Amino acid sequence: MSTSRREFVALGSMGLLGSALAGSSQTPVQQNATPGAPPAFGTAPAVGPEVTVGTFKEAEKLMQVEMKEADLAEAAENWRVQMAPVYERRVGPHALALESTLPPATTWNPSLPGIPTGMPAADKFERSADRHLPLPKSDEAIAYAPVTQLSRWIEARQLTSERLTQIYLHRIDRFNPKLHCVITLLRDHALEQARKADAEIAAGHYRGPLHGIPWGAKDLLDTAGIPTTYGAEPYRDRVPAEDSAVVKRLNAAGAVLIAKLSMGALALNDIWFGGQTMNPWLLEEGSSGSSAGPGAATAAGLVGFAIGSETGGSIVSPSMRCGVTGLRPTYGRVPRTGAMTLCWTLDKLGPMTRSVEDALLVLNAIYGPDPGDVECVPSKLAFNAQASVQELRVGYFPAWMKESPATDVDRAALETVKRLGMTPVEVALPDWPYDSLNLILFAEAAASFEELTLSGKLDELKMQVPDAWPNVFRQSRFLSAVDFVQTDRMRRKVALEMARLFQGVDLLLVPSLRDEMLVITNATGHPSLTFRAGFVEVSEARSDWAPDPKHPLPKFSPPRRVPHGVTLIGRLFDEGTIAQAGVAMERAFGVAEEHPPAF
Repeated sequence: MSTSRREFVALGSMGLLGSALAGSSQTPVQQNATPGAPPAFGTAPAVGPEVTVGTFKEAEKLMQVEMKEADLAEAAENWRVQMAPVYERRVGPHALALESTLPPATTWNPSLPGIPTGMPAADKFERSADRHLPLPKSDEAIAYAPVTQLSRWIEARQLTSERLTQIYLHRIDRFNPKLHCVITLLRDHALEQARKADAEIAAGHYRGPLHGIPWGAKDLLDTAGIPTTYGAEPYRDRVPAEDSAVVKRLNAAGAVLIAKLSMGALALNDIWFGGQTMNPWLLEEGSSGSSAGPGAATAAGLVGFAIGSETGGSIVSPSMRCGVTGLRPTYGRVPRTGAMTLCWTLDKLGPMTRSVEDALLVLNAIYGPDPGDVECVPSKLAFNAQASVQELRVGYFPAWMKESPATDVDRAALETVKRLGMTPVEVALPDWPYDSLNLILFAEAAASFEELTLSGKLDELKMQVPDAWPNVFRQSRFLSAVDFVQTDRMRRKVALEMARLFQGVDLLLVPSLRDEMLVITNATGHPSLTFRAGFVEVSEARSDWAPDPKHPLPKFSPPRRVPHGVTLIGRLFDEGTIAQAGVAMERAFGVAEEHPPAF
């Protein structure tokens, strides 16, 4: 214990603490004052509330451990002089506020020492060939065109950025009242950027395939002078002073920011302070989250592309629900500087688009290290949209393909792999308790929003059900620090197992919402590509929330037709390979160009 704290207690400058000490039976053992004697644990002044054996017996239920009676008595006897003082950072007298931009000292590096990753030796990016398609006559057809094609029309000056921006603005005005996917519309800002893009292109300064393309940002990316609300009531008036790193890079690429898009409050599911974001394919259900707005807006043709984020499924799930392409890059590939932190060692930013190649066009503009993100590392990106996929080895889990959540669409995708000349390879993982890895998510998220939790501002969030953040953050205060460390060790063990698996395959084909793979790959940092592979019929609306018998979900008779996607998992820093396979599979599926009938 620090001398300053001893002096603080001795002076009695904290009345409440002094009262607690006065009533305590715990008297600290006096530290040996002999010169050269080292400090010892258990010699600090007693602080905090009284604890008893009964306190520990109740706590045992939370930790799922059992101690002997004598051990419980010993622990209770000196808790206030040995363990309670470590909370000084939070409870005082020298309480220390931790700024939101401060990362932990420990970091997660998905690349394991001595084990090769899939990172290419050099950057090499080759787009698909220009098909010289004529500009459609209808605004709707233009709106739904992929960036791959929009960029060709803009580069050839057949389409201006201003016209394209006006098309999307009109569609947002028309359809956002049904979807609730836009938090802040940037009409004047977008038109100014679009006119600037047109002037540059006319002057011969074409910046690349994103130049003049309107896009939407999940509202956790800071935008200078523009509200960035995290979809949550306590932050609805938050206006940052500086752009996030990804926004800066897209500005440099000439992209046109048209809207800040909705997200589930504090990056959970699809309900925010303005309501629930809905699925354009099925308006009776939410669009899934937490990248709810990017999923809905991209699917409904309200933006050219969007940027979402994922910690535990927040790109994959809305991409599935809304039938778009979602690329979750390797952890450490894209900088998160200026983005809301939910979990330092799990958060990733990635594109949500209407085609696989579009996702790579966007990734190519936003990846690379930034000094504001200590875990974003230098990397290389290689992609060839026209490369052969013959002889790629595609791992799959036979049992997973036979049971929910896999569907006939997933099984047909495996057959498509064979038709394209790729080689299916059966793979397996140990039967481990992978959901235990969620302890890291819960603990980091609760730490990130500690001030919100302890101040009571979590009560302002609309969702106050047991599986929403308010309850999770409060519960997480009682997670064991020892178990956190053990879970972190398990994380490395799982990463080693994934490295073993990838020694025999080039990529994995998995059911997109298979819980084990969502948890594993978000923890290990492997990249994933989710894209539409077909359609299924549903007789009940889907929800991200735990079932609530008091509020049953809508049922449909006859069933409704909705898109269904598959997911490819790649080696670390090998987004190019999963994208090349994805481009070939997307062409074979032939379903990417269909869009929601009501939009």
